[in-house]
Amino acid sequence: MLNIQTFDARAGGNVIYKALAHPLAAEGIARVYAGLTGPVALYDPDHIAEALLAMYPLRVDSLFVHDVNEVGQVRAGTTTQPLTGLPDSGAKTVLVAAFDAARIIERIAGLLPAGARVTSLDEIRLPAEMISVRARYLDKLNFATNYAFFRDAEGLSTRLVSANYWANYGAGPMRLWLRLFGGDGRVLATWEQPLPSAAGGFSIDSRAVRKRFGLGDFTGQLFVHAIGAAGHDVVKYALDTYASDTGASLSCTHDANAWPSDRFAGLPAPHVGERVVLWLQNSHAVPIPAGTVALDRMGAERPVTLDQEVGPFATVALDVAAMLPHLRWPAQIEVRTGRHVVRPRYEVTQRNRTRIAHVNVERDNLKADPGIPTLPAALGRGYLLPFPILPRARFRSIFQPTPMATTQANLPIRLDVFDRGGGKVAERFLGRLPRLHDLALDFDDIDVEAGHAELVYDFRDGGEADGWLHALFRYEDRVSGHAAESSFGAHIFNTVMTYRDEPQSYSGPPPGLSTRLFLKLGDAGRRSFAVLIYPASAAWHAVSSTSLQLFDSEGRMIAESPVPIACSGSAMVWPHEIFGEAALARAGSGGYVLVRDPKVRLFGYHGLMDDAGGFSLDHMFGF
Repeated sequence: MLNIQTFDARAGGNVIYKALAHPLAAEGIARVYAGLTGPVALYDPDHIAEALLAMYPLRVDSLFVHDVNEVGQVRAGTTTQPLTGLPDSGAKTVLVAAFDAARIIERIAGLLPAGARVTSLDEIRLPAEMISVRARYLDKLNFATNYAFFRDAEGLSTRLVSANYWANYGAGPMRLWLRLFGGDGRVLATWEQPLPSAAGGFSIDSRAVRKRFGLGDFTGQLFVHAIGAAGHDVVKYALDTYASDTGASLSCTHDANAWPSDRFAGLPAPHVGERVVLWLQNSHAVPIPAGTVALDRMGAERPVTLDQEVGPFATVALDVAAMLPHLRWPAQIEVRTGRHVVRPRYEVTQRNRTRIAHVNVERDNLKADPGIPTLPAALGRGYLLPFPILPRARFRSIFQPTPMATTQANLPIRLDVFDRGGGKVAERFLGRLPRLHDLALDFDDIDVEAGHAELVYDFRDGGEADGWLHALFRYEDRVSGHAAESSFGAHIFNTVMTYRDEPQSYSGPPPGLSTRLFLKLGDAGRRSFAVLIYPASAAWHAVSSTSLQLFDSEGRMIAESPVPIACSGSAMVWPHEIFGEAALARAGSGGYVLVRDPKVRLFGYHGLMDDAGGFSLDHMFGF
């Protein structure tokens, strides 16, 4: 496992990791290492050494710390020594593992061995013009970065869509620094893209990138760095995969999450007639050693390893059936990556149609919360996981609970089903599911035409809970055979009472709940839609105050329409029906819809649909 820490409260979240993992930092490290003259002493004032040496291996001759309680520890294979021993170390180079290190270097100048040269991580800093907050390099806003699966090959293209939501937080001029890596990890292109001055929409299309840089087929990853960020350090986006050769494929997936994990879950085994490929993308400049990556049936604890090295920033297609040949849907697969990748994508091919979806981070730092089974009545049903049931006449809706923490030995759960008006039409206790289960519930077995369902905890047979409740949702067109799938986790929704950090809100602390959801517009014969759900753990407003606001590519609102939703109800909305084609034309290619509610936290799923039976669906993001 790569010995990195992606969250550190002392360092401000995962900012140190992101500072080290940046592709330009990798280039800087290579230059710094090339200039080192041994013996090399490393001084580690900010607890960076382990991450630094894990991501960029280097043999150091001695390792120094100033905290007496840390002397004698083993970091990256080297035992720490007291900083007072530095003068006698014989080092020719002293590397200070810190950013903004000028004062540190000044203070230890008297401890340097005679003739030793001192350097620091300031040598790998990003160029000044890429820094959003210049007063402090390790400010999280300086590393508003993310990755995207990016492909233009074999008749399939990708389009990243988002908006300049940083403008809503007072950001000035914004631009993106972009680097495209090919399948072998080589840099195919590096460029910048300015963003609208206000909260306008933008897109990055693989066909346009391919044409601009004269590229051939590629399947790799796009690194995105937002420069000038304010208020928000996460790059959020929707990613469409579409057939550029008039084929039938169409899918949508959410942003990648910007940090790596040891394990991921929510990967389905292939159904009969399906091929499932996991796109493994190395997020770092150090190779993934052979034997590090493994697939395992969830709960089986019999992992099968990939006996292949994956190069820096490279992309590898793993055929699930080649590694787990006897496993079939509805079995679920756990992905072990040793913290080398951010959230991977998987691709399912069936009947010459493909769909892309993502796995989710499987937590390794959770334990059962004894408070959840005894939540007071004021919190009602507590944690809810809402998801849509698409119109039954056309679509088949299926769901699977997915263990999403290494400590989840059982899932005590129930399904509550609601029609669009908020009426509860069914309830089904699913039991205390073991970690290794194969439940896949088809909503054809439940009498509801359209609406939504909510997965909730139910302890009538005992069991434990940690609040990290997840499920995978699959939707199939009964005529075309096209399918889409998504996944998400539970929260406490729409109650004035709070428990720990729930309910969450897209704007402001609870109980000041509100909604700001991004809905992209359609293109080239594909119409966008969303299923908006008003889940409520306890009694809340009888009807939401939801409105749809249509913005153009410059961030100007050009139309608004109310969409009231009943408590525990849902609505399927189509921008072309609500605003009309003329208004959508005024919004332009960078236009989008903002789903706004000042009093209710909605949850939503969005996608595209064409006339050939193709459609996409994934959960929405807010800002």
